[in-house]
Amino acid sequence: MRAITIPEPGGPDALVWAEVPDPEPAPGEVLIDVRASAVNRADLLQRQGHYPPPKGASAYPGLECAGVVAALGAGVTDWEVGAPVCALLAGGGYAEQVAVPAGQVLPVPDGVDPVDAAALPEVACTVWSNVVRQAGLTHGETVLVHGGGSGIGTFAIQLGAALGATVVVTARAAKHARLRDLGAAHTIDYTDRDFVEETRRVTDGRGADVILDIVGAAYLGRNVSALATGGRLVVIGMQGGRKGELDLAALLAKQGSVAATALRSRPVEQKAMIVRGVRDQVWPLVESGAIRPVVHERLPMERAADAHRLVETGDHLGKVVLVRG
Repeated sequence: MRAITIPEPGGPDALVWAEVPDPEPAPGEVLIDVRASAVNRADLLQRQGHYPPPKGASAYPGLECAGVVAALGAGVTDWEVGAPVCALLAGGGYAEQVAVPAGQVLPVPDGVDPVDAAALPEVACTVWSNVVRQAGLTHGETVLVHGGGSGIGTFAIQLGAALGATVVVTARAAKHARLRDLGAAHTIDYTDRDFVEETRRVTDGRGADVILDIVGAAYLGRNVSALATGGRLVVIGMQGGRKGELDLAALLAKQGSVAATALRSRPVEQKAMIVRGVRDQVWPLVESGAIRPVVHERLPMERAADAHRLVETGDHLGKVVLVRG
């Protein structure tokens, strides 16, 4: 088969469409004929040599895909060959085929385009596991989402709104109208507004009950300031750095909590549990139309380098999808 390989770490041109060995499904795995994958920030880091795949995972980038079941490994009884599926991957989505543990496979939701379905698994699992399972967002609360125009952000907006929460987002002003269309109640241009002051203003001084943060160190102290009493901060990215100071007195005064999580490196059993939760609680919202995949652009998989360049600009809204020709 062919796959996007990374012979040497580097810029977008380090991505090479090449012939590679065909994968074989191990016991408990499903082999998928990939129709599409989607670009995630983790793929850019892997290309640069900063985020190697977990032990035993495919060496090729791609944390999600959509396609059809091509073969079943020993012991797999929940899926049939030919079934349209999408899947959460530890790697390997930028390829013509990928083998994945059966517990990480999801049906393509009814009403969703089978290519656009590639934009769902990673964001759905990341957002649900952090905003709902970890932080316990409930109806009537306020959630602050950083990076509202990203794939994570556009999904978090929709899930928060579907759960009956008030959604506040930070994003460039050019994206605000689209984000309000997705369900954001308040949009903050982080380039010329203090998100702490704005969050307090739109919540009558309370702050946010839940904050979903992709920035990391640069926002750590300000996120604590933006929390409501009893608020929960979940950090899922380090785009603003790895090391920051945490004012424990401020956190104690807020009776708040800080959690930091990663999805790719979790054990297979934990990923399967998250996928089950997404299928039970999120897929019905997708099938009802309350949540939809947000795709900025489709590009041929051979043009993965162009897709990475686009994501690096930050000008996209939602996901960039790579389509197999």
